[in-house]
Amino acid sequence: MRKIALVAAAVAALGVAACSEGTQDAAETTTESAVADTEANLDAAGNTVEAGAVEAGNAIEGAATDTAVAADNAAARAEADLQNETVTEAQAD
Repeated sequence: MRKIALVAAAVAALGVAACSEGTQDAAETTTESAVADTEANLDAAGNTVEAGAVEAGNAIEGAATDTAVAADNAAARAEADLQNETVTEAQAD
């Protein structure tokens, strides 16, 4: 009877060890998957931030260009009025 109990305990211990190893493998796979997902999300977030910064930079550059053109046109109109000439002539000066 004692031998049967020892064999049953050994089989149960092997079953628990196998289950534990399977659980460890599953946990490792889950961790690797979570790390991969985190990396992908960080890359996507970085790309989004970078794209937003580029877009904002382009908008600022465009606004600055528009402002410079508007200021140049206003100065040319003012000069044309003062010197009794056309805007084109004022811009050429």
